[in-house]
Amino acid sequence: MAETKSRPAYNLKGRLKEVVSESIRVKQATLTTQSGQIAQIAELAIQSLRKGGKILICGNGGSASQAQHLAAEIICRYKKNRKSLPALALNTDTAVMTAVANDFSYEDVFAKQIEGLAAPDDLVWVLSTSGNSPNVVRAVQAARKVGCQIVGFTGESGGRLKDLVEYLVRVPSRETDRIQETHITIGHAVCEAIEETLG
Repeated sequence: MAETKSRPAYNLKGRLKEVVSESIRVKQATLTTQSGQIAQIAELAIQSLRKGGKILICGNGGSASQAQHLAAEIICRYKKNRKSLPALALNTDTAVMTAVANDFSYEDVFAKQIEGLAAPDDLVWVLSTSGNSPNVVRAVQAARKVGCQIVGFTGESGGRLKDLVEYLVRVPSRETDRIQETHITIGHAVCEAIEETLG
């Protein structure tokens, strides 16, 4: 009978330390290299809202959840009770998304909404860890046609979005989880800037 080797025990405490340390490292690296770009994105959002525009946010998977999260912070509150500000996560209307996906393609689910809802004073905020999501790329192309300001959050490479979005934060990591953790931290900083300025 062949001898079976037992797997080494999973080092939970050691791995937790590694995960948190890496998350901190990526956030610090992002702040060091991208703080100017982050500040510009916050200022663009503030300018858009001051002009009577709204913020339209989109992404897929975990980035879709973050789009909803950030829209809620802008509409409801971040830390202070204040007047509601206009924001919309484009991945929340299942009737629209399934109709567009069925009648056209999934690649058009955000672009069609931008075509129908966006105005030139609006800010379109896209999240894609790869920077290559076809529906996010098409959203950017649609926003350009409307004349919106466009900002993006991606991972290290920037993907296709790096050539399409002028205001782009590229998190210096290739790990989806580390990128998403950094996106939400930066997103919260932008929400705070909006609230402190306009709230």
